[in-house]
Amino acid sequence: MAAGLGLAGVMPAGTLPTRTIKIGHTGITWSMPLAEPAAIERGIREMASLGYHGIELFGANLQALEANGETLLPLLEKYNVQLISGYLSVSLTNVNNYRTSLDRLQEWGRILKKAGATVAVFGPNAVPRKTYDFKEYKTQIVNNLNEYGKIITDFGLTAALHQHTDTCIESRDETVAVMEAVDTRYVKFAPDIGQLRKGGTDPVKILKDFLPVVEHCHLKDYLGGEHWSGYCPLGQGKVDIPQILDLLEGHKMAGMVMIELDQSKNMPFTALWRS
Repeated sequence: MAAGLGLAGVMPAGTLPTRTIKIGHTGITWSMPLAEPAAIERGIREMASLGYHGIELFGANLQALEANGETLLPLLEKYNVQLISGYLSVSLTNVNNYRTSLDRLQEWGRILKKAGATVAVFGPNAVPRKTYDFKEYKTQIVNNLNEYGKIITDFGLTAALHQHTDTCIESRDETVAVMEAVDTRYVKFAPDIGQLRKGGTDPVKILKDFLPVVEHCHLKDYLGGEHWSGYCPLGQGKVDIPQILDLLEGHKMAGMVMIELDQSKNMPFTALWRS
């Protein structure tokens, strides 16, 4: 984990505890325009070159490759890397987009299964947070997640909710309310550690409380600086990374711990930067 992390993370110098956790990486750190399948391949190649145990791509990346007449499995085999998960944006509060989400999940589930993935990560839709009333939408959010989860489960995949800032599930109370209400036979939890911290929540407490249903995890640090949407390389921010890893050590998941760092303008270094 300490070698070749690039943008993904820089742990403090010193003796690190021996861990058995396998670490992957998400595609968000790489710029992969959907109209350029070559850029998606470049992202896969570079993630694989850094020695990660697996990768995660956006559902839109999967569709772009298919639309271009390419399939994902040959690329994964070419660069000897495993697709663990797909980040799938779903509509939880917009009734008009419900049918679209159902259709997309059928397509994404088929591609993920064919490519050997194990987890489908549900990314909630964005909402105007200043005027948003979670209580108004809670029942709809939970019902939609349950239905989406059943579709993914039918493919033999694990569906997991990823709470996210600026969406309909951001705060601690919203995250807890949803995870306590969903049918966990079909919807597990894929916490984003950095997003929780950015949203004003203690990620250690949330992870500890819901660890039995955690099947996937996005690991990033948060500092609140000008780059990377306020996130930062691991160990440089406010998240207690060692305690997070202590909780996840030995915890069996369908997915993987995925490091990531958001793209932004004028980044101090690139995705392939090495210390």
